[in-house]
Amino acid sequence: MDNCLSAGARLLLLKRRHRALDEEIALLAENPWQNQLLVQRLKKEKLRIKDSIERLRSEMIPDIDA
Repeated sequence: MDNCLSAGARLLLLKRRHRALDEEIALLAENPWQNQLLVQRLKKEKLRIKDSIERLRSEMIPDIDA
């Protein structure tokens, strides 16, 4: 991902990619004879992106002393 983008812009791009993967997985699931390996790979990528989204969100929230 481009480091020149703001955290908010990176977050938006990650959310869009996550949503697109979700749609692609749903389309593939409609046809059970589709490539299950591809579905697994897409699900792993979706999970990786979700983790990146959560990490970026936590970086954007300032630390609060307990």
